[in-house]
Amino acid sequence: MDILVLMNHAVKRYQRGKHTVEVLRDVTLVIERGEFAAVMGPSGSGKTTLLNLITGLDRPTEGEIVVAGQRIDQLSAGALARWRASHVGFIFQFYHLLPALSAEQNVELPLLLTTLSRKQRRNNVRAALELVGLTERACHKPGELSGGQQQRVAIARALVSDPPLLACDEPTGDLDRMNADSVLDLLRRVNSERGTTIVMVTHDPLAANQASRILHVDKGQLAPALPAAMPERMARLAHAVA
Repeated sequence: MDILVLMNHAVKRYQRGKHTVEVLRDVTLVIERGEFAAVMGPSGSGKTTLLNLITGLDRPTEGEIVVAGQRIDQLSAGALARWRASHVGFIFQFYHLLPALSAEQNVELPLLLTTLSRKQRRNNVRAALELVGLTERACHKPGELSGGQQQRVAIARALVSDPPLLACDEPTGDLDRMNADSVLDLLRRVNSERGTTIVMVTHDPLAANQASRILHVDKGQLAPALPAAMPERMARLAHAVA
C-alpha cells in the first residue's frame, strides 16, 4: 500500500463566542496514491473542513495529518505555504481566476512561486492548457470564456506544477450538466492517465459516481466507505432531479 494521505484521530474545534463547536470528531482516514475519492455529506457535516486539513489550509485541534510523508500539521506557516505550492493543486466551485489576466497568465500563477525559468514556465503552461483542450483560448480573459472553459482553466492552473494531490471543492457546483460531465471526464482522465490523487467534495451523486471510493461525512464523523460504483437506481434518481 502506497499511502499519500494519513489522517490520524483528527479533531477540529472552533470557538464561537462562549460555545465550542466540534466540526470533526476523531477522524482517521487513509488515502492511497492514485485514488479518486469523493467526499459526500449534508451541509455543515465537516466535508470542507476535512479537505482543508488534508491540504494544509487548516490545522487540526488534535491528531496528526501526514501527506506525502510530511507531517503537515507541525509545519510553520511559511513552510506550509511552500509545501502546498509543490504538493497540492486546488479546484473550487467559483474558479477564482483573475479577470485582468489571460487564461495562460492565470495558469502560470502557481509557477511564479517556483525557481523555474520563464521558458520552463511557458512550456508547462502550454502543456497544461493542451491537457484541458484550451490551447486556442490561451490569450482569452475569463470574461471571454464560458463557465465550463473557466473551470478547465482552473484545472490547468491546479495541474501546472504536477502536484501529487488534487483537491476539489464542489468543482461542478456552478456548471450545467453538460459542462459538469465534461469537467468530470477530464478529472477522471487526469486520475487514470497521470496517476494524480484526487479528493473531491461534492453534493452531486453523479459526480461522486466517477470516483473509485465514496466517503460519507455526517456530524463530523466518517461513515464506512460506500462501494466504488453507486447503485444504478441512485444515479437514475439523480438524473431525474437534475
